Amino acid sequence: MADVPQQLPRTLWVGLLLVLVVLCLAYALSLMELSRVHQKPVLPVIGPVAAFTLTNQDGQVTTLADLSNHVWVADIIFTRCAGSCPIMSGQMKSLQEALPPASRAKLVTLTTDPDFDTPPVLRKYGERFDADSNRWMFLTGAKLDLAILAANSLKLTAVPIKPEDQKNPADLFVHSTIFVIVDKQARLRGTFETEGDGVDWTNVQPRILATVNQLEHEK
Repeated sequence: MADVPQQLPRTLWVGLLLVLVVLCLAYALSLMELSRVHQKPVLPVIGPVAAFTLTNQDGQVTTLADLSNHVWVADIIFTRCAGSCPIMSGQMKSLQEALPPASRAKLVTLTTDPDFDTPPVLRKYGERFDADSNRWMFLTGAKLDLAILAANSLKLTAVPIKPEDQKNPADLFVHSTIFVIVDKQARLRGTFETEGDGVDWTNVQPRILATVNQLEHEK
């Protein structure tokens, strides 16, 4: 019985040590879970963007090298379109306005109607949406060059509508309504549908901006 008073403090110390160990483990696990929740998703590399030579709205030759070390968002439209194209260009305008001034990201709009969409036509179309030529470029050129860049590299489709199937003079093409994102190494990294059932642009835009930001800071 004389040993009990000496053993009691030792038992208390062991108990306190066990409590501390449990608390430390719980804290470590909570940090791991917090890190997992806030960890940015890994963006897959969908494919490389092949070299191209086209012409922008100011009549300047534009190549893939001009977009080197820039993250860029791209879409495909035609200026005579009366359906989805003005909506998409309005959405691209909202991206232009939402991008931080310090961002070096570019916006790229391809035409699927180069015979009509000459540089002056594209420039006038861009003015409708307050396009900043330092940020947002409209590209035209040879049909084959545009088709190769759009379909092969950017996974953007555009199919001419047969004259007998056209509902009005502006009903010329069926084309993608997606925005795609290319990283600083000219690799396709993301695709975002902008229209359709269940698609809400107010939810899509923040995801695009977050992806651009992530790629701009990617090592």
